[in-house]
Amino acid sequence: MTEKTLQPAAWSDQITTAVLVLADGTVIEGQGAGAVGEAEAEVCFNTAITGYQEILTDPSYAGQIVNFTFPHIGNVGANTEDIETLDMDRRSGVVGAIFKMPVTNPSNYRSGDHFNDWLKARNIIALFDIDTRALTAHIRETGLANAVIAHNPQGEFDLPALKARAAEWGGLEGKDLVPDVTSNDRHDWSQSNWQWDKGYRESEKAAHHIVALDFGVKRNILRLFAGLECKVTVVPATTKAEDILALQPDGIFLSNGPGDPAATGTYVVPEIQALLENGVPVFGICLGHQMLALALGAKTLKMHQGHHGANHPVKDHTTNKVEIVSMNHGFAVDGESLPQNVEETHVSLFDGTNCGLRVVGKPVFSVQHHPEASPGPQDSHYLFRRFINLIREQKGQNLLSEQV
Repeated sequence: MTEKTLQPAAWSDQITTAVLVLADGTVIEGQGAGAVGEAEAEVCFNTAITGYQEILTDPSYAGQIVNFTFPHIGNVGANTEDIETLDMDRRSGVVGAIFKMPVTNPSNYRSGDHFNDWLKARNIIALFDIDTRALTAHIRETGLANAVIAHNPQGEFDLPALKARAAEWGGLEGKDLVPDVTSNDRHDWSQSNWQWDKGYRESEKAAHHIVALDFGVKRNILRLFAGLECKVTVVPATTKAEDILALQPDGIFLSNGPGDPAATGTYVVPEIQALLENGVPVFGICLGHQMLALALGAKTLKMHQGHHGANHPVKDHTTNKVEIVSMNHGFAVDGESLPQNVEETHVSLFDGTNCGLRVVGKPVFSVQHHPEASPGPQDSHYLFRRFINLIREQKGQNLLSEQV
């Protein structure tokens, strides 16, 4: 790719008001939306057709710019129900967003805000009017790209300075981004599943107590626990194992989150290892999966282009079934590094990378993908019931059917 590869689309006759400058010197010109300013981040592409608001508020995207392969983003507006960050007013981890088509007026009965106004309010810089397919192809060929995204309504950019900034940024390897997205204090969660024309409801029963270690947890994960009659206590990522166990949990959940798992693991892994010695059932998702793997002695690695989308095929070796799942990760567990007492339970059918594990003889398992996806495929919802069954088994209770 060169500066001439990606030109503004044919419908645009305006001056350039936004640019994406890659670390290799590539400059991509287009139109700006959302917040005004500059920010460096890693550029990834997401293939999901729906759920742009959930994607842009997923804390796992901290330090990243999302290039959407679906061309029409923002046409259903924005609302407060589709936000995934726990703090509704806190800016999501996403630094920037890239679209092919201009942001139009909303056309959906659930819309509460114009998408462009919503982007501004959350301080997300957006770039549109570019060939997103060419950018996606570039990432697939050369890997996840470090870059600077900039939006200036006057079209004034210091390109040499932006190129230097992009080239000098160190990327996500070695970066612990969890402190930017974790909860500040311990708190309880009781909001349950969404119902048509009724919104979210409150959980009325609390048969089990789950303590969720928050690395950047998504709301819908907590809702699914609440919908299975769980009292959920969310604790900050720095919480010590002894303080978690003092809450007398029936199960411990390790949440999703951003950044390099090896960096976060320097202070989280010892606590997870202490939790594993107690025998309480443990379930991890995304970064939580990677943290668990590190605690068990495995390794993680940086991926070439990562997995980001709602259409990824994954095989569950425990059932021999193929599921279509949502994914969002740029790091992965090295399946070859799993110790002998740990089984690989799930694998990506795109590239064979590890997507799940369980400890032999212990109530401990995790998955790389997002079984709670909302909106998105619900093929993996059974994993929450599988976790609850580990708790019920310890209590001597009847087990739930994994299939609803």
